[in-house]
Amino acid sequence: MDKFIVIAGNIGAGKTTLVKILSEKLGFTPFYEPHEENPYLADFYEDMESWSFHSQVYFLTRRLKIHKELLLAQGSVVQDRSVYEDAQIFARNLYLQGDLSTRDYHVYQDLYQMLVSLLPPPNLLVYLRASVETLQQRIATRGRDYEAGISREYLSNLNKLYEDWMGSFEQCPVLIINSDDLNLVSSDQHIDQVVRWVQNTLTERTEVRL
Repeated sequence: MDKFIVIAGNIGAGKTTLVKILSEKLGFTPFYEPHEENPYLADFYEDMESWSFHSQVYFLTRRLKIHKELLLAQGSVVQDRSVYEDAQIFARNLYLQGDLSTRDYHVYQDLYQMLVSLLPPPNLLVYLRASVETLQQRIATRGRDYEAGISREYLSNLNKLYEDWMGSFEQCPVLIINSDDLNLVSSDQHIDQVVRWVQNTLTERTEVRL
């Protein structure tokens, strides 16, 4: 593996779109988040308290399998969502809102800490920052049935955890992109600008506003 980039961000921030762009523009091998393969996800959105531990352990297991695959890949790779987010954002949020018990949370964190200590960090983490309004619009546009019940409060809580996490993340350089007014679907100007930001900040921490 040459360079390793991770795209981080809340649900609907545009991670998958950016992974696709970087794979096409820079020749990186894409590794996408396995959202549709999670057998617990639909149940989780219906009843978070009953299915949170199952869903989080599944995501952690899948993320680690993907991490192993990308370490063996030839050339450079770009990953849709990091293993760090599973623990620092989603599992923590479930614990704080009472949908993940203290016992389950501690077991999950012990497993996460042990496994992540064995993994090499990425060369760059790109964080797509987006308002709750933007996230809700994008979630509605893509029309996934199991995401229809995601509440504004849930997205807002995740956003707060993302901001806290970005304030303390030190595993690698970080590029923060405010994506509310960013059109990565049909604006060649925006696409080219983001690609340049990524190329120019692989070795330094910075924040960029469009």
